[in-house]
Amino acid sequence: MAVAVFCIAACDNDLDIQTAYPFHVETMPVPLRVTQGETVEIRCSLLAEGRTSDTQYTIRWFLYDGKGTLKYNKKALKANDRYPLLTDDFRLYYTSTSSDSHSFIVVIEDNHGQSQQLDFKFNNDNDEEETATTEKGGQGIESRQ
Repeated sequence: MAVAVFCIAACDNDLDIQTAYPFHVETMPVPLRVTQGETVEIRCSLLAEGRTSDTQYTIRWFLYDGKGTLKYNKKALKANDRYPLLTDDFRLYYTSTSSDSHSFIVVIEDNHGQSQQLDFKFNNDNDEEETATTEKGGQGIESRQ
């Protein structure tokens, strides 16, 4: 009888269903320098360990050094506005509108509160940074989660 009471008390009817899966974004290498008027293609792949039907991803960006525009899906993105990410493999196009150094971040977020930040730096005069590559494989790119 004591075993039966213990088994009933130990059972939990609540199932633990995972709805949020870790993800990361990989990018192909990009040039370290960009000239005024030049457009750089940034090829990205979103890799998730799993996915539920309600998982949605968004993209946003912020330019904090230099002047330029970032396009996704043929649309210029406004700084810090969120846009739906339509596919797992996507391309971004950064166009420089000045001859200064350029630094910006791109943030990919899911609707479960997870995010990854990619840092892009072009025209950096620091030789040490110019030869560095990140663990994600892209030159001039840093990745933070």
